[in-house]
Amino acid sequence: MTADLLKAEIHCHLEGAARPELARAQAEKYGIDISGILGDRGYVWRDFSEFLVCYDAVASLFRTADDYALLTRTYLAELAAANTIYSEIIVSPDHGDRIGLGADAYLAGVSDGIEAARESSGIEARIIVTGERHFGPERVIAAAEYAARARHPLVTGFNMAGEERMGRVADYARAFDIAREAGLGLTIHAGEVCGAFSVWDALDLVRPSRIGHGVRSIEDRALLERLAELGTVLEVCPGSNIALKVFPDFDSHPLRALKAAGVRVCLNSDDPPFFRTSLAREYALASEAMDFTQDEINGMTRTALEAAFVDEDTRGRLLAKLGPEAGDERAEPA
Repeated sequence: MTADLLKAEIHCHLEGAARPELARAQAEKYGIDISGILGDRGYVWRDFSEFLVCYDAVASLFRTADDYALLTRTYLAELAAANTIYSEIIVSPDHGDRIGLGADAYLAGVSDGIEAARESSGIEARIIVTGERHFGPERVIAAAEYAARARHPLVTGFNMAGEERMGRVADYARAFDIAREAGLGLTIHAGEVCGAFSVWDALDLVRPSRIGHGVRSIEDRALLERLAELGTVLEVCPGSNIALKVFPDFDSHPLRALKAAGVRVCLNSDDPPFFRTSLAREYALASEAMDFTQDEINGMTRTALEAAFVDEDTRGRLLAKLGPEAGDERAEPA
């Protein structure tokens, strides 16, 4: 039902999009044994902390600008094959510095991959620079300063990801002030591992237009009302939530309840191969496991495009591809 639908994604971590076959090829290239993190059925981890360790191990397999161009265009080609017209990729230039590549070369590789994918398939993509929470406030602030200083045409947003249980949102608020002053769109991971309080903190202290995940908002009726009133978009990743045991199964996942409460939501894959998913599967799950109609799914795609960190001309072109009324709940019935 969903294979032919146009799709959009605004929450995917670049290194987290590396398929096992690509990771194996990179490991062979650099002579690295990855048997401890990659088995016959995919990446191996048991909980959120182990997932982060596994993620970092996979990220370490990409070391040059060419490696990052390959990773980027490979993922965008996968999306384009599934009828995806827009993607926002979450990247960490700080990782480029840590591995000795340098933030500029890291960003150049990602940009080359985006340009190559656009040339071959027409898919549009942008970059969200992220600070990693578990490395502390100074590193997150430095990431924001880099994003602001770079003024790269494809860098249109700023995010904070990583271990949500470390530190207080207040400790990182300065980073978002820097990004806001630079004109970047703001989103922040909250309400995933931690409860509704973390979403409250994000709204109060960061004032983002979007929240990464945010699904634990379902625990607080007043928070749902505030999200609906503000129009804050939740970047929901159902497959990730089930894999990380945020919820036990798709029957208990709150995506439908969030939408019914008037909260704006969209579908995303997060770190797809780590959770044995893909954006195409997330769309299929919305239909098959959650009983969303095609119009409702198109509506979530429209929400993603309306919330995308792009200029208005680009947004208009993307929405025109989706269609003037596809998923538009404001449209008059025929």
